Amino acid sequence: MKIQLALDRLTRERCFSILEETCDYIDWIEIGTGVIKEYGMAIVREVREAYPLKTIVADMKTCDAGRHEAKQAFEAGADIITVMAFSHNNTIAETLETAQHFEKRVMIDLLGVQNSERVQELHELGVDLFCLHIGKDMQQEGALADRSLNRLIDGLENVEVAIAGGISEKTIGGLQGLDIAIVGSAITGSSNPREASKAIKRQAE
Repeated sequence: MKIQLALDRLTRERCFSILEETCDYIDWIEIGTGVIKEYGMAIVREVREAYPLKTIVADMKTCDAGRHEAKQAFEAGADIITVMAFSHNNTIAETLETAQHFEKRVMIDLLGVQNSERVQELHELGVDLFCLHIGKDMQQEGALADRSLNRLIDGLENVEVAIAGGISEKTIGGLQGLDIAIVGSAITGSSNPREASKAIKRQAE
């Protein structure tokens, strides 16, 4: 299982200090929506330059103007952008088309999706990378990512699946079988991000 480190609600300086500590134990770097809103595409370019061999996910949470936002992110150096599953099918299609042009990828964020029919429809549009997602506000009510979310992607073939939502060293072991674990505050909020990322990577293997 790959580890995607989610950098969100952090200063630029804190993002880079955490990356320096954790880069040996993470696979994908996610530049979170809040960080992108604060620093724009400049921080995507900076992370790309600093970590040329890492996969970089720009968590754009695109829901409209897909072609334009995808072009922005890919030209800045992102390998993957996120698009919300509730977006219009034309938005999804245009984003996928743009990703293909740049030889990049689109991750569809399933936050709020309750039925597998929408996921099947997205798959038929050409989506092959999904994110099962329990959002931050939902986590405050006690919800955490677990294998029950798999019902949304059951039966799909030739897809990669990420999962996000309060994942930690204690919970990641129960998520085996998925492709990518997205970990945020369990690492970024730790007093020792290097050791936290090391422990989580060990549990994911």
